[in-house]
Amino acid sequence: MALLKIYTDENAAREHLEALLWPDGPTCPHCGNADAKRITKLAGKSTRPGVYKCNECRKPFSVTVGTVFERSHIKLHQWVYATHLLSAGKKGTSSLQISRMLGVTYKTAWFMTHRIREAMRELGLTPMGGEGEIVEADETYFGKQETMRVSPQRKGRPFTKKGHKWNNRPIVSLVERGGRVRSFHVAVADKETVQNIVRENIAAETRLHTDESRLYIGADAIFAAHETVKHTAGEYVRGDIHTNSAEGYFSIFKRGMRGNYQHCKEKHLHRYLAEFDFRYNNRIALGVNDEMRAARALRGISGKRLTYRRTH
Repeated sequence: MALLKIYTDENAAREHLEALLWPDGPTCPHCGNADAKRITKLAGKSTRPGVYKCNECRKPFSVTVGTVFERSHIKLHQWVYATHLLSAGKKGTSSLQISRMLGVTYKTAWFMTHRIREAMRELGLTPMGGEGEIVEADETYFGKQETMRVSPQRKGRPFTKKGHKWNNRPIVSLVERGGRVRSFHVAVADKETVQNIVRENIAAETRLHTDESRLYIGADAIFAAHETVKHTAGEYVRGDIHTNSAEGYFSIFKRGMRGNYQHCKEKHLHRYLAEFDFRYNNRIALGVNDEMRAARALRGISGKRLTYRRTH
C-alpha cells in the first residue's frame, strides 16, 4: 500500500499539522492573536513555506513554533511519519526501526522518539473514576535502579526477604475499569508515596481495587470503598473485585520494553510510561484507530519543548 502524501511530502505534512493545530485558522504562538485580519502569510523566494507574520506583536511564526518540532532540521513529513509509527505499534517501535524506515541516523531517530513521547504526555490531569466507577491500583518493578536507594529505617542493612528485587525501579499505575491508565515512576514505593498518588489522582467517590499490599491500608477512609484480592492465597478474582486490568497493562508495558526497547535509562523511564499510557488510553477498545491515535499525538506537540542541551 502506498504511503499517504503527508508521510512523503513536506508541504502536505505542514498543511496536515496546520489543520490539526489551527482548526480555526493560524494562531500566533507568541501573543495568542487569532484574528485572521491581523495575520499575514509571507511569500517570496527568500521566505520558506508556511511562515506567517503576526501584525500584533510583529513576530514571524510557523506551525512548529512552540512545539516539540521547533527548530528541528528534520523534515516535517518525517516527523509525521515517525509519530504514526510510534503511535501504531501496540508495544512500541524502536528508534533503530524508525531510523531504517525514515532513512535517518539512529541518533536522529532517538532524538525524534523522545520528543514524540513528550507530545504524548498528558496535561491538565483530572481525577480518575467517580461515583459508581472502579479504579485499580497496583505497583510493579522494572529495570535496575542506577543508584541504590536504601530505606532509612534499615540503616544500610541488606534486604533478606525473598520476592521483589529490591533495587528495581518502582512503577505505580492506576487503571480505570474499562477506561484509562495513569502511571508514575517513583523513587521509592512506600506507603506515603503511593497513598499520595492514589489520593491526588482518584476521585473520592470511586471504588478502589488493590491486592493485599500494606501500601493501601487506610484507603477505605479515603474512597467510597476499598476492596482487595489476596494474591498470596491464589485469589485473583472475587465477584467484580480484581486487579487484572492493571496486570494486563503491566504485561503490555514489560513486553514492549523487553522486546522492542531492551534498555532504558532510569531518567527516561517516565517518558516511556507516557508513551505506553497514551496508546492504552487511545486504544481500539475505546474507539480510537491508528489514524486517530496519530492525530491525537500530533495535537499534543503544542506548548511543549524538550532539549537535552540543558537540564529540564
